[in-house]
Amino acid sequence: MRGARDAIARMAGPASGAPITIAPDPAGPPPGAASAADRVAPGTRRMAARLEEIIRNLDPLQNRFANTGRVEVLQRALERRPEMKDRVILLPRLADELLGAGRADEALEVARRLLQARRDGIPGAPPDRDTHEFMALCWLRIGEQDNCIRHHNTESCLLPIRGGGVHRAQRGARGAIDEYTAVLMATPGDAGSRWLLNIAYQTLGNYPEAVPPEFLIPPSTFAPEHDIGRFVDVAPAAGLAKRSHAGGGVMDDFDGDGLLDIMVSSMGMHDQLRFFRNDGDGTFTDRSATAGLLGEVGGLNIIHADYDNDGDNDVVVLRGGWMQRGGKFPKSLLRNRGDGWFEDVTEEAGMLSYHPTQTGAFADYDGDGWLDLAIGNEAMADDPQPCELFHSNRDGSFTERAVNLGNPVLGYVKGVTWGDFNNDGRPDLYVSVLGGPNRLFRNDGPRRASGPGDPDWVFTDVAPQAGVTGPRFSFPTWFWDFDNDGWLDIMAGGYRVTPLDDTVAMYLGQPNASELPKLYRNRGDGNFEDVTAAMRLDRVVLPMGSNFGDLDNDGWPDCYFGDGSPDLRSLIPNRLFRNDAGRGFQDVTTSTGMGHIQKGHGVAFGDIDNDGDQDVFEAMGGWFEGDIAYNVLYKNPGHGNHWVTLRLEGRRSNRSAIGTRIKVTLETPRGPRDIHATVTWGGSFGGSSLQQEIGLGDATGIRTLEVRWPASGIVQTFRDVAMDRVWLVVETESRLDPVAVRRFDLP
Repeated sequence: MRGARDAIARMAGPASGAPITIAPDPAGPPPGAASAADRVAPGTRRMAARLEEIIRNLDPLQNRFANTGRVEVLQRALERRPEMKDRVILLPRLADELLGAGRADEALEVARRLLQARRDGIPGAPPDRDTHEFMALCWLRIGEQDNCIRHHNTESCLLPIRGGGVHRAQRGARGAIDEYTAVLMATPGDAGSRWLLNIAYQTLGNYPEAVPPEFLIPPSTFAPEHDIGRFVDVAPAAGLAKRSHAGGGVMDDFDGDGLLDIMVSSMGMHDQLRFFRNDGDGTFTDRSATAGLLGEVGGLNIIHADYDNDGDNDVVVLRGGWMQRGGKFPKSLLRNRGDGWFEDVTEEAGMLSYHPTQTGAFADYDGDGWLDLAIGNEAMADDPQPCELFHSNRDGSFTERAVNLGNPVLGYVKGVTWGDFNNDGRPDLYVSVLGGPNRLFRNDGPRRASGPGDPDWVFTDVAPQAGVTGPRFSFPTWFWDFDNDGWLDIMAGGYRVTPLDDTVAMYLGQPNASELPKLYRNRGDGNFEDVTAAMRLDRVVLPMGSNFGDLDNDGWPDCYFGDGSPDLRSLIPNRLFRNDAGRGFQDVTTSTGMGHIQKGHGVAFGDIDNDGDQDVFEAMGGWFEGDIAYNVLYKNPGHGNHWVTLRLEGRRSNRSAIGTRIKVTLETPRGPRDIHATVTWGGSFGGSSLQQEIGLGDATGIRTLEVRWPASGIVQTFRDVAMDRVWLVVETESRLDPVAVRRFDLP
C-alpha cells in the first residue's frame, strides 16, 4: 500500500465529495431582495450552471481525488470477483480510497482482511509491513477526525502538540502508537514512521517521557531560533473557523467601511466561495449568500484587485489546479458592485476559457492606468495548456495576448508574480514551473514606439542569464525587497514531493533529497545572486500557500510557508521565518504557535483590527474528500514598535495602486534608515491587504515618505509624517490625508 500512497503524493485532483454548506446570513437579504437567491446575478447563475454540468460529467477514474466515486467503482468491481485471490489486487486500492474519503474505520477493516489474506498465503497480498503502516495512518486519521475536527479548539494540531491540542478521544493515537511501534521494530531506520510515532505520543500528552528512547525525536528539535511572541488562533471566536479543503484566502476591504474583510475558497467540487464581513468588534459575519455568491464553487486560489477602476476590490477565482486532464474548469471574474454584492462577469469580460490553474496576478504591464492579468496554466507533455495574458481594454473587458510571451505553453505553472526587478518603471513577470526551468520575462515595452495599448508588446525571457531558473520543482513565488536596498528580490519555493523521511532528516540535521527553496538577491545590474544558504533559508519545506509581511514591525519582511502535500502522512508544520535585519532568517515557528500540521494554503497578512500590526489568516485543508481542516486567524500579540499604514488611490495609475513604490526614510537612534515597499498582495498563493502596513521599528520619526506611481511616474514626497497613524495618499494630490480608523480587539 505504500506504493499506492506514494503515487497519491505524486498526483493531484479535486476533492469532489459532499458539499461544504454555508449557514444562512443572519442579517438576511438586503432591502429589495425577496431572498438571498434573488441576489444572484445572471452571469453568476450561468457560471454556476457551467460548473454543475462539469461536475456532473466528471469521470471519477480520471479524477484522483473523487474518492467516494472511486470507492463505488471499486466496490462494483469487487462484487464481480468473489474469490479472495482475485480481490487482493483491488482491495489495497479500495482501502486507500476509503481513507481518502474520510472513512478510516472502513479502511482499517479492509486492511485487516488483507493481513488475513497474507496469513492464508493468498498470492498478491501486500507485505504485512505495508499493511501495518497503512493501519497506523488510519488510526492517526481517526484521531484527527475524533479530536481536531469534532472537538476542534485553538490549540488543535499545533506542533509541538500540548495543552488543548491533546486528544480527548484517544483510541486513534493509541492504535497508531501500537502500529508504528511494530513497524519501527521491524525497520528502525524508517524516519517517517518515527516522526509520526512521536506526534501520536504528543497527542496523548505524554511526550517525550513515554516515547521509547530509541525512537524519540528530542524536544530540542522543535526549539525556536528566536521568540517574537505567541500568535493565538482567534478564528473560532471570530466566526472564521470553518471547515475547508485546500483553498485560497484574501484579506482586504471589500465594502468600503475601512475594515479588512476575508474571502476564502475551497477546492471541493461543491464547496461554496465564502465572504466574511468584518463587523468591527472582533467578529465576522458570513455574507456569502447575500453577496450574490451562491453557486460560485470550487477554486484552489483567489486573487483580488480593482480591475475596473471603480474603487472596489474585485476577485478572480482560479479553478482546476492539480487536476490535470480533469481540470478543464473556467475561472471566474467577480465584479464588486460596491453595494454589498458581486456578479460573475467572466464571459462579458472576455475571460471565459477552460484550463487547469491556481495562479494568476494583476499588473499594469503597459502603463495605461488599467490592470492586466497573467494566468499560469498547468501544461503536461501530452496535454499542452497555454498560459494567458489578459490585456485590459479599459472598458471592463480584456483581450488575450499571451502570444507576446512567445510560446505561451510554459510548463506545469504553479506561480506567477509581477515586479519591476530592473527599476525601469515597467513590471516584469516571474513564472514558477513545477518540473522545469522558471522564467523571468523582462518587460521591454512596445516593439514600435506607439505607446500604451500596443498589441505588439515585447517580453524577453532573461531567467538563464539572470540566474533565476531554479528550483527545478518550484511552487509559490513572490517579489520582495527582503534586504531594503531598493531592488526587488525573488523568492521561489521548492516543491518536490519527497517521502516524509526527507523532512524528518532535515529536522534531525541529516542529509536529504528534498528540493530546497531559492532566495535570489537582486544585484542591481540585471542579475541575481542565490543567497538561500547565506540567509539560512536552505530548509526543507513543502510550501503551497505562502506569503510575507512584517510581523514584528521592525521594518524587515518575514515569511510564512503553508506546508504539505496530498499524502495523508504529510503531517509537517507550517513554518514562519523572521527576517533578522537582512542578515538571515530565524525559524520562529514554535514560539509563535503557528506550526500547524494540517495542510496550509492561501495565506494573507493584514491589520485585521486596525491596531497597527499584521495578523495572519490561513486557509487550511487538503485535497482528498476527507482531508478537511479549520481555517485559522492568528492574532498578532504586538511588539511595541512604531508603524505607519498607507491607503493609496491611483488616478492616472490603476486605482488599486498596484506596482506603486514606497520609500520611507527614518530617523533612528543609530542614524537614518530606509525602508522600501511595493504595493502588492504578496505571494502567488494568498492575498494580503493592498493597504501598505509598514513597520518602523524603534524609529524616532519619519524624515521623508516618497511615493512613486507606476503609470504617471509622479513622485510625491512628504516630510515629517506622523508615525502610528493611517494616511490616505491620492495620486497627483500634494497632501497626506489622515484616516480615522475604528480600532478594536480581536477575541
